[in-house]
Amino acid sequence: MTAAADSPVDTPLAEAFALGPFATNCYIVHLGHGAEGWLVDASFDPSPMIERVRRLELRISRILLTHAHGDHIAGLDDLRRAFPGVPVSGHQDERAFFDNPSLNLSIDFDPPVRTSPPDEYFKGGEELSLGTSRWKVIHTPGHSPGGVAFHCATARTAIVGDTLFAGSVGRSDFPTSDEGALRRSLRTLCALPDETRILPGHGPATTIGREKMFNPYVRKSL
Repeated sequence: MTAAADSPVDTPLAEAFALGPFATNCYIVHLGHGAEGWLVDASFDPSPMIERVRRLELRISRILLTHAHGDHIAGLDDLRRAFPGVPVSGHQDERAFFDNPSLNLSIDFDPPVRTSPPDEYFKGGEELSLGTSRWKVIHTPGHSPGGVAFHCATARTAIVGDTLFAGSVGRSDFPTSDEGALRRSLRTLCALPDETRILPGHGPATTIGREKMFNPYVRKSL
């Protein structure tokens, strides 16, 4: 066995913050006090996340977006000001969403959401490193064209945005949604091990096994 194989793999922690009028789950994923961390999604007034990062003295290396609907990007410029120089990453299929309230579904917000675009774009299939942990970017279109999930096999965790919820799934009746694509994305997520912990964009955490057994929308898609 090689030395690399003997090396322990970091176990990331994921802390959830339900922010804004839609209780949008945003996450700090990190390796402990003073270590590296990521921010996942940026809803309205992300000051609780910012304060937590500073309390833990984390070194934020990435801001990741599960998708670019208004309630997931409204606080993006606040995070950029708090952590200057940290790259923001989203999916390439939502390049036009960030400064277009009609596409990001914030046209009826007061004010509508307009924010700077990401610095980098995913295609899906990329592997990201947080310490020695590895996270795969999984393209999960349907609720939105550029939805992505971030899956860490060793941590048995997937951050899935609005594709899958405890007992439900993301809406597929928006102008840029696709019900067929959503069903395919659900099948992709359900190919993950049953013990995989699902961290959704709204509501409580769940597991793949629980949703395969009890979620009627998932059961219809399998």
